[in-house]
Amino acid sequence: MRKFERSVFPYLLLAPTLIIFGLFLFFPAVNGLWISLTKWDGVNPQKFVGINNYIKLFSDRGFWSSFLRTVFFTAVSVPLVYVSAMGLALLLTSARKGNDFFRAVFYWPTMISSIIVGLTWRFLLGEEFGVINYLLTAMGRSPVKWLTDQNYAMGVVIFVTAWSMSGYYMVMFISGIKAISETYYEAAKIDGAGFFHQFRYITLPLLKPTSLLVLVLSTVTIIKTYPLVYALTQGGPAGATKFMVQTIQETGFEKNQMGYASAMTMILFALLAIFTVVQFKANKGGEQDAD
Repeated sequence: MRKFERSVFPYLLLAPTLIIFGLFLFFPAVNGLWISLTKWDGVNPQKFVGINNYIKLFSDRGFWSSFLRTVFFTAVSVPLVYVSAMGLALLLTSARKGNDFFRAVFYWPTMISSIIVGLTWRFLLGEEFGVINYLLTAMGRSPVKWLTDQNYAMGVVIFVTAWSMSGYYMVMFISGIKAISETYYEAAKIDGAGFFHQFRYITLPLLKPTSLLVLVLSTVTIIKTYPLVYALTQGGPAGATKFMVQTIQETGFEKNQMGYASAMTMILFALLAIFTVVQFKANKGGEQDAD
């Protein structure tokens, strides 16, 4: 009986989770890899073409343009979300009054559908009927092409993304900050350490596990961003905000090139893996330096 409890029973407890993981994560991933090696329109029988889809990708300028835009978008948005969430968490944990109210206000955007967020900001920033341009015109200024000018569109998408996501990760940082013992701060105050020294030598090092979680989750979320951007700019102007997920969607479901779209998805998966590994390595290196 004891042998059964030690060798078999744990696997029985894990079985439901493993089955769900296999059906909805592992199998689709393997199937997607197989489809990437075929020519398939989603209806007719698949035709095995080997690595031809991947070879074709190397000369696809449209795909690599969206790839580079995605990398740039991620490289700018992730630090912005991290800094914004950290700043809001520090502000709210140090505030004595109105803490719960402002926490709800800052968290509120994360509760809204990303499509609604995109449409709302499109209404605010519209060139002809946008609220902000209406106010600028009322003040005697010229309207700004926030969403139709390549010089502004990417910045707007980055700002709206950070605005909609920062509140979610703010809650994680608040939990991490509150888990830090007050004795560290009391000892630092006795030694004459100010706020910035306390943040640098106490708060930031002890928040490394939370920071890593925030960086990994925000990176994965931002790389996969699609509904918000599509609702806001539809990938325009002239493809200036067209990222990998939109390219994959158009290739697979509008051009009916499922095999080719699956190959793009594998590249997206590789990009996610690279970003995640780099973040883990950076965090591990930081811990070794601290030791």
